[in-house]
Amino acid sequence: MSRTSPWQSLRSRAGLRNLAATAAAAVTSAGLGAAATAPDTRWYRGLEKPPWDPPSIAFPLVWTPLYADIAVTTAAALTVLEQEGRDDEATRLRWVLATNLVLNTGWSVLFWRGRRPLLAAAWCGLLAVHSAALAGRVGRADPSLGAALAPYPAWCGFATALNTSIARRND
Repeated sequence: MSRTSPWQSLRSRAGLRNLAATAAAAVTSAGLGAAATAPDTRWYRGLEKPPWDPPSIAFPLVWTPLYADIAVTTAAALTVLEQEGRDDEATRLRWVLATNLVLNTGWSVLFWRGRRPLLAAAWCGLLAVHSAALAGRVGRADPSLGAALAPYPAWCGFATALNTSIARRND
């Protein structure tokens, strides 16, 4: 018996249920993070940034598809795990996703509202490591899903380097 593609699994009732849940979680995280973000403040404009700092428009253009990627790949992974009777792994994946989204939102609060670039850089490093763990866990459900989520930890790694550079320049 051949296994259904993880992408096709999203068409099932369980897949749609998982997609609705992961999409709601990702949208909530993105919305809370966006609400905390304030790039037009005098504080942020006054920070010294590295020459490789992307323009402000780059961030929503990157984060929007990344949040969609998180929702879709995680939903597909959950569905695969459930279809294969790997319910304990599905439960762990839900907790890993929830933790990751809390870390993601927490960075925005620390950096933008707390105005703590050094603490936010350390938090962002933790987020990057945790995002790689999330991609790895998703990849254990199906390698193509882990590969599809790989841009997320890569971007978080870039964000950590950028945040660290800003923190060093403004210490």
